[in-house]
Amino acid sequence: LGGKRTPDTRATDIAAAEGLVCRSCNAWPSLKLDIAAINARFAALLPAGFYYKTFMWPHWHLFEPTIRAMAGLGVAADAADPDRYDEVSRQAEVLVVGGGTAGAKAALAAARAGAQVLLLEASPHLTEANALRAAGVECHTRCTVYGLYDHGLAAAVQTVGGAVRERLWKIRAQRTVIAIGAFERPMLFPDNDRPGVMLASAVEQYAVRYGVACGRRIVVATACDSGYRTAQVLKAAGMDVAAIVDVRERSGAEAPAGVVVYRASAIVAVAGRRAVRSVTIAPQAGGALQTIAADCIASAGGWTPAVNLYSMAGGKLRWAAESSMFVPALALPRIEMVGRCAGDFEAADAPLGVPADNRPSSAALASLGRQPGKVFVDLQNDVSASDVELAARENYRSVEHLKRYTTMGMATEQGKTSNVNALVLMGEHTGRTPGEVGTTKFRPPFKPVTMNAIAGGRSGERFKPLKRMPGHGWHEARGGAMEEFGGWLRPAAYPQVGEELVAAAEREALQVRTRVGLFEGSPLGKIEVIGPDAADFLDLMYVGTVSTLQVGSARYGILINENGVIFDDGIVSRLGPETFFVNPTSGGAERVALAFEEWLQCEYVHHRVLIAPVTSTWGNVTVSGPLAWQLLQAAGFDATLAPTAMKHMTLREITYGGVAMRVLRASFGGELGYEINLPALHTPALLDRLWEVGRDYGVVP
Repeated sequence: LGGKRTPDTRATDIAAAEGLVCRSCNAWPSLKLDIAAINARFAALLPAGFYYKTFMWPHWHLFEPTIRAMAGLGVAADAADPDRYDEVSRQAEVLVVGGGTAGAKAALAAARAGAQVLLLEASPHLTEANALRAAGVECHTRCTVYGLYDHGLAAAVQTVGGAVRERLWKIRAQRTVIAIGAFERPMLFPDNDRPGVMLASAVEQYAVRYGVACGRRIVVATACDSGYRTAQVLKAAGMDVAAIVDVRERSGAEAPAGVVVYRASAIVAVAGRRAVRSVTIAPQAGGALQTIAADCIASAGGWTPAVNLYSMAGGKLRWAAESSMFVPALALPRIEMVGRCAGDFEAADAPLGVPADNRPSSAALASLGRQPGKVFVDLQNDVSASDVELAARENYRSVEHLKRYTTMGMATEQGKTSNVNALVLMGEHTGRTPGEVGTTKFRPPFKPVTMNAIAGGRSGERFKPLKRMPGHGWHEARGGAMEEFGGWLRPAAYPQVGEELVAAAEREALQVRTRVGLFEGSPLGKIEVIGPDAADFLDLMYVGTVSTLQVGSARYGILINENGVIFDDGIVSRLGPETFFVNPTSGGAERVALAFEEWLQCEYVHHRVLIAPVTSTWGNVTVSGPLAWQLLQAAGFDATLAPTAMKHMTLREITYGGVAMRVLRASFGGELGYEINLPALHTPALLDRLWEVGRDYGVVP
């Protein structure tokens, strides 16, 4: 809630904790009563890309807020994030991404060969944890590598908990081993979006790892042998497996004892809206229907190797028709793919003879005797098989166009379970193989990552530290309302009790116009330009001629770039024949100093000039108003500063209280004004002195 709210997360990425509040992003006011579900009645009017076609007239922005609100993207945090984030940079001889069987084996082999090994595993669980640590492998769980970049750079995000919410890892590895497994492909059948339709591997993991039964009576819908393995595991765990529905005529695995197998059959309907109640199956060749009572469907349509990181690193893919999946096509320097992500499966799960299209046949759907329900390909963005067909009919051929037109694979799972099925369907509708259709570009991040994790916690002042004036404490003590101005924390005004900020500013301005005010101008830029060619150089920088300034005189000037565009302004004072004191704006001090250096180092290389930025060295106290001189005189300043002795736009170097000062007579408000530049550490003392003396003159800060 508030600053802790994180939208667009995946439920399986969030560890349950006391006080955790979870809400669906795509239902209002709740999942049980979702008002937006009424759109299903108008589905025929809301095909893929409907907003491109429908809402152009009279003006898109009339419809945009409503469409965006219904997109299911959640609500961003409405307060500052209170959590802490950090980052770590590491070097590794061998980086192993993934701590499953293949990753653990690779890490152990490298460690036993004498390499320094870092292993990162996305889940909380680690295979061979004791053996890995005994071999000297540094292991971190709940740490997902989300990007691979040039020169062996990997980026990862780790959920830490406690004092630190998330940690950003930046790793330079001499060799990277990718062992992140494969994603299970879902089966495509009508009504496959019902609650209770799950990936078979998920049903299996909940049963084995957490002891949770996802249903009381389960039907396994499969197009590969791994579905049979899931049925065996569930049966061994004491769960009721009602049937296995296999779209193939033959399989290389055996069903558990007592579990009926419907071969060459497919699910053609699912009963139940808020939960699965039963499934209806039909032979692929058409024929009699069978209805099976069930509350969970375990879907096993094949496997998709997790090639995302490999592709980010520049790897190319090929379509393996015998197993209906994309696999790495070539080796990459210093990167090794092992295990399932390389297309290397255990014998029991080897996806051989897996059909690319696992949908019910036309004959099976005809047996239903009515219009079947929608077949969803992307369950997060509600992209159906008919949407893919529409895109093909409207002559979209590029997979990137398909993605954007239908929003396929653009939700938080980024197409990990939906893309291959979509590519298969696009290929069928356009007369191409999935390999000819190709894949979308895999880009970081591999999983949703919070912006603060990427920033490593560098938000607010950790991202852009605010500078504080030498007299910062003095202003706070007098009630200054501190705000940012040009990267500095400065008082906007000094409101009295019950006074609005604007009213305070107006009161202070009136007092300066009629009496006197104190202003700390320490953030004002200060640059010393020194050297035999300093005057000539400043002539080249400023509009006008700086070299004609007499020692002790000052002049306002404008700085332009090579395009003739003004980029700063300010006052230039001449301290000596070869020394100038330049005052750019507070926000432009660094910019002006860098510009001067660039011109000297790149263009005017023979000019004998030194640029010395001294903004932080000098403080500045400005006394302004009709009574400015009376106040300074009462404080004991030398009579040479009197208006009758010191002209406007002149500068005097004096000593006051044993401190060397540069006093410029200038005014930004039109009243009599003195800018007193002094060593920064002495600024609070001068403010205190002038404030004490100024009480008799009605001084205001």
